[in-house]
This record gives sequence, structure tokens and C-alpha cells, in this order.
Amino acid sequence: MSTGPYFEDFAPGQVFRHWPGRTITEADDTFFCMMTMNHNPLHFDAHYAAKRQHGQRVVVGTLVFSLAVGMSVRDISLNAVANLDYEEVRHVAPVFHGDTIYAQSEILEVRPSQSKPDRGIVHLRTTATNQDGQVVLTFRRHVMIPRRPPERDRGNA
Repeated sequence: MSTGPYFEDFAPGQVFRHWPGRTITEADDTFFCMMTMNHNPLHFDAHYAAKRQHGQRVVVGTLVFSLAVGMSVRDISLNAVANLDYEEVRHVAPVFHGDTIYAQSEILEVRPSQSKPDRGIVHLRTTATNQDGQVVLTFRRHVMIPRRPPERDRGNA
């Protein structure tokens, strides 16, 4: 039995404010860089980063992206069949160690699947902001979500 939303629970224009936010620590960033083999010193070498554009280490963008997707799961894709694609991922502003990321998603379109009548496609835009409300990341995606199953006659079950 699923506890997540079904296709019928979505409508264009709905906005979901995903909670809670997530404060990104130095350890989070360093571990994510090493785990994903991103060895750019801008993310974990303070001396090197101090001499660059932002004067400090910058959190790796794919960590910020992963957090924003993860924050949306409870409201959007807990019941999903699949994330079909990600479009226009944009890193709008840098994120630094100690920043707290928040995310919200807007439903852009919902449509029944043309090939699978038991599911539909939800198109949405997710925006991540920092603790000051500054947009740091945006992306769109299509998620395949099952339709709500018909109620069974419990007296004959």
C-alpha cells in the first residue's frame, strides 16, 4: 500500500513547499565530492578556493541538486513509478558550507500516460533557495505517477 500522492492529487498551478530545509556542512560536501569522484579543489581546498572568485569553498552543485530532488520526494514522488527526465538544471548562485537549502515545486502540467492507462505524467519545476531566500538552483522534471486504484468492494474481498 502506498502512502504517497497519486496522479489525481496533482493540478497545474499547485505549489508544494518542501520541508524541512537542509543545512550543508563541510563534511557533507567533502564526502559527496569524494563519493562521486569530483576532485575539483574548489570544493574542499580552502587555501585554493580563497584565491578564486568567491573567496571560499563552494558546495558541489550536484549535491545541491540531489538535496532539492530529495526534499521533494515526500510531496511529489514518494509513490512514483519513475523520474523520466530532468530539464534545464540551472545553478543560479553559489552555495557555501553552512548554507541552508529550502525547496519548493510548482506543478506545470499533468497528463494521462498515452501508453499506460494506470498512470500519468506530472511535469513540475523545482526551485531551491538558501536561508536568505536567494534562488540557488532551478530545474524541471517529468515524473510518472500511478493513478489511484479503484476502491474494491470490501464486502466481497
